[in-house]
Amino acid sequence: MDNGIPERFLEPLEDMARKVKEELDAHAATDQALVQKGLILYRQGLVKQIRYESHSITAAVLDVNRVQVSLNIEDYHISRCSCPAEDTCRHMMAVFFYLLAKNNSVSNWIESWRAPIKERKTLADLGLKRARDLMQTNPTKQPDYDNWIRTFTENFQQIMYQSGQYPKPYVVSDLFYIYLRKINAYAPIKKEWKLLYQLIGSMHTFMLLEQFATECKHSEKEIERHYLHLFQDLMEESSVMMERLSQQTVPFAFDPFIERLRNEATALIDHRSEIVQFERIQLYRRLWTQFFKQKSWREEELEKLRTLYETDASLSCTIGMAHLHFLLHDDQKVFQLIDEGDYDYTPYFFYWIYQLNAQKEWKRAEQYIETLLPYAIKYLEEEDDFHKCSDLVKMVLEVITPYCQQTKRNDLYEKVLTETLPYSFYYYDDFLYEYEQWEKWVDLQALLSIRLTDISQERLERLEKAEPTLLLPLYHQAIQHDIHLKSREQYRQAVKKMQKLRSLYEKLSLASEWEQFLEELLESTKRLRAFQEECKRGKLIHA
Repeated sequence: MDNGIPERFLEPLEDMARKVKEELDAHAATDQALVQKGLILYRQGLVKQIRYESHSITAAVLDVNRVQVSLNIEDYHISRCSCPAEDTCRHMMAVFFYLLAKNNSVSNWIESWRAPIKERKTLADLGLKRARDLMQTNPTKQPDYDNWIRTFTENFQQIMYQSGQYPKPYVVSDLFYIYLRKINAYAPIKKEWKLLYQLIGSMHTFMLLEQFATECKHSEKEIERHYLHLFQDLMEESSVMMERLSQQTVPFAFDPFIERLRNEATALIDHRSEIVQFERIQLYRRLWTQFFKQKSWREEELEKLRTLYETDASLSCTIGMAHLHFLLHDDQKVFQLIDEGDYDYTPYFFYWIYQLNAQKEWKRAEQYIETLLPYAIKYLEEEDDFHKCSDLVKMVLEVITPYCQQTKRNDLYEKVLTETLPYSFYYYDDFLYEYEQWEKWVDLQALLSIRLTDISQERLERLEKAEPTLLLPLYHQAIQHDIHLKSREQYRQAVKKMQKLRSLYEKLSLASEWEQFLEELLESTKRLRAFQEECKRGKLIHA
């Protein structure tokens, strides 16, 4: 039975359906509205003019205003719509449902997508009831480190493990916030002790949550989608508490608490699990940067890690040691430790460079930037995920910008832009436009096959005013693309571009070149009767 979809699209479409279901949150009001609006447009029959291209499917959606959608079937994240929405929009969803209906059941997809909601509500209600049962008036007690740890551990066990069962990943956040409310109720009343309690609580809760994720056997993708933000929030909360504590005089009574926290923080590094490894190492680095500032403490910790390193030269231990050397201003030791590492070290450079930028230590920053760049290039060569690569390039550009601006190193900035293409395209596009490097700018559009219609009218007008000859190849490329699609509408678009191209040639006093181009084009397309007719209608040739 012919379902109207070329066979080569069937498997990618199934994969796309799975990814869309995973990435849209059935519990989020915005995603619910997105799916609902897309469903309405599809069911009203407003998806028209489906065309199957090499890696994408294009369609028109007749919404209040007609829009053009291009769904990339291999990576729907880079799909486009002519509407103002920046991310996935209702028009993309309408086209997705149209395609899904040709080979599957839209209703089944919707039902499967909404399935977790009922179970989540049941578990959340159970968690709320248990939290109310456990909630008590906070007794006035002297601060006690062991009592605090017991409070965190017991409440975590009681709330997060529902009747001894492991909850589904999509209910973890709900239960976790119940846990946070409970332990906050036990916080000391005095401000300085409350801050210390929250800092210690953040670190221990981080480790409890990591152990919980391991025991639940949630996959990396499930953690990332449903509750990775909890680890990130705990890390940010720790930074806030450390910042506030640093702004006040710390009482001597804090000393045994800080010593315990300092000793137990090593567990963040002495850890073989790869679950939330980056966040765990980052929490360790922040503790030693913001809170454990005494040189003797750092040297003592470094000796502890050296001993650990002899039996466990893991990435965690390596970065932990490198960070302590960084804090002790021993940069050569940092580079020696990571000299033979692979691209897994790449994400850990950014924190060091951010710190040096903030301190305006430009000489040190230069060394770390020069060391980072080869690692970043290797990461891009090895990593297959386009979005991870794009995110990395964005971080690289953000972290080197202060240094390049301060030291007037535009050459370094442009070098990074060229070496990280295509992921740096939009940044390089803006850079060349800002500095009016028009020839390079046009070459960039051609290199990445950017369509003329994807370039803003403002930029085209500015280029026409500055270097009109550089517009010619862009129009030639766009015209050939439209003709290649072989549809009446695209022929009309090609003729419009040809009319503009004729004006450009005349403006440049190149009428003979225009006549030669037109003659060769008409000869090569003489079998395309519809195109020839559109050329006549556009008065490019006479009947």
